[in-house]
Amino acid sequence: MEDTIYSEERFPSGLLLLALAVALLVAIASLVWSYTLSHQLARAEAQLQASEQESLRQATELAATDRQLRATSEEFGDKLGITQRQIEDRAQEILHQQQAATSQLARQEAETRKQVGTVSSAVSGVQTDVGGVKTELTNTEQQLQHAVGDLGVQSGLIATNQQQLDYLKHMGDRTYYQFKLLKGQPPQAIATVKLQLHKADAKHSRYTLEVFSDDKKIEKKDRSLDEPVQFYSGKQPLLYEVVIDSIGKNEVEGYLSTPKNAPQPTTVP
Repeated sequence: MEDTIYSEERFPSGLLLLALAVALLVAIASLVWSYTLSHQLARAEAQLQASEQESLRQATELAATDRQLRATSEEFGDKLGITQRQIEDRAQEILHQQQAATSQLARQEAETRKQVGTVSSAVSGVQTDVGGVKTELTNTEQQLQHAVGDLGVQSGLIATNQQQLDYLKHMGDRTYYQFKLLKGQPPQAIATVKLQLHKADAKHSRYTLEVFSDDKKIEKKDRSLDEPVQFYSGKQPLLYEVVIDSIGKNEVEGYLSTPKNAPQPTTVP
């Protein structure tokens, strides 16, 4: 009887211990689980905070980038606007220059056409004049005559006026020196000789003069108008001719004709 009672009394004690052990294990497990959850929660919160900070940093950088882009865009827009205005102004300036150049070119073309017309008229006039000159030269040549000089030597062509003398000069066969002599004046140098007038009779177209050549004096007395007055001059004597084609009161005018190979004066009149 005593043993049975003892056994019944010990059984609740073992169960209690078991219950306590189980409760202890559950408590320990709960603590471990609670610690684990707490640790995970702290890590998750740290990650969330880091993620929020990263998001904030990215948002800040994005905002700064956006502001920079806006500023750059505005600056570029301003610069582009200035450039565009400059291009438009330059285009207008070029347009005005082209219009001015076109107007000037039109004026120049009109002036050129006018000048061409004037030149054409002038050329026509010149052609007419040339034709007239040719006719005059032909007439002048026909009027020129050969004559025998006062020495009995056949003379060349004799000019009786300025037009005929110009024609002879143009031919170039001889050299011609024009002069005017006054009565009472000392001898006048003509080419390489000297001439002095002693008498001029306009009424009868006669005159008298002296020729100074090679240290000699030659008198040509009572000669007539347009008569070749001849004399020789030079170391190798060459035929010189004096022709008086105008006689006035106490004066005469004419020319001295010398061969091309005759000595030339220092100053040609």
